[in-house]
This record gives sequence, C-alpha cells and structure tokens, in this order.
Amino acid sequence: MKKMPLRTRVLTGAVAAAALGAGTFGAMSASASAPAAAPAAAVTADTADLNLQQTTHLTVVAATKAARAALDAAEKENQRVAVAVVDRNGNTVVTLRGDGSGPQAYESAEKKAYTAVSWNAPTSVLAGRLAQAPNLKDIPGTLFLAGGAPVQVKDAPVAGIGVAGAPSGDLDEKFARAGVAALAK
Repeated sequence: MKKMPLRTRVLTGAVAAAALGAGTFGAMSASASAPAAAPAAAVTADTADLNLQQTTHLTVVAATKAARAALDAAEKENQRVAVAVVDRNGNTVVTLRGDGSGPQAYESAEKKAYTAVSWNAPTSVLAGRLAQAPNLKDIPGTLFLAGGAPVQVKDAPVAGIGVAGAPSGDLDEKFARAGVAALAK
C-alpha cells in the first residue's frame, strides 16, 4: 500500500475529525430547540507565517546522554551528585540521582539548570551578578550557586544542565560542562 504524504494524512485526519464532530454535534442538536451552528473552519498556517516561531529542544535521548555524562564525570572523581536537565522553558526533562548524593542535591540541581537556561549563562557567572542585583535570588525556582551550565544552539539557550552535591560549586559546574560537551560528540 502506498504511503500518503504527511500533508495528505493531516488533511484526511482533519476532515474525518470534522465529519465525526459534525455528526455528533448534529445528533445532539437534533433534539434541541435551537438550530445547529455551523462547524468552525480549520485554521491552517505554513512555516513562513510570521505569527509562528520554531524553537529547538533537546530530545529525551540527548538529555539523558548529557545527564549521564555529567554523572559519569562526577563518579570518576568519587563525587556523589545529582544531575538535572531542563528544556528551554525550564521544564525538567531528565534527573539522575547518583548513589549517595545528599537529599538537597536533587532539588538544587534542578534549580541550577533552570537558572542557567533562564539567563543563558553559567550559574557561577550569575552568582557574581547578585552584588549588583541582590533581588535576583528571590525569583522562584532559581539558585545562584555555581553548578549550572546552559546548552546553546547558535548562542540561544535550548536547555540547562545542573549538578549539585560536590563539595564545591566549581566541581558541580565542571561536571555540568562535561554534560554539555557530551552533546557535541
């Protein structure tokens, strides 16, 4: 059987859904006293539409690869950490809690990743900005401690990797950068 092009499949599905919806609506409104309203027309847009914007996101596979690389780097140095990878919107994609990591590490790693992607900068750099703007630390979900690194595509943030649990933020950030580097391989 010949495979239909994506556009044909989408249009066929939309027509089938509209027909099903119209049939259901018609059956329900047949007993109502008011006349049935006309079904809404489908809205179509193409990728050249200026009202649309395309964004880049890490796949779960890529996020897992980055998290695993960060955790492996920490384990090579006998550090017990947790790793989190968040998407461009700050939503957690993957978390890994290393054996023996502290109870605070999980949440701290997520917050560091969120902070790194939100400002598109390593959290060690952002921690230095607190002197000029101390209220930054009051933004919910953020943590201005070293250990978070942004993942960038064409200088735009697409994800953040946070690591927490090592005895210093410098080590946490070193491991987060190892996760970012794994994505380039």
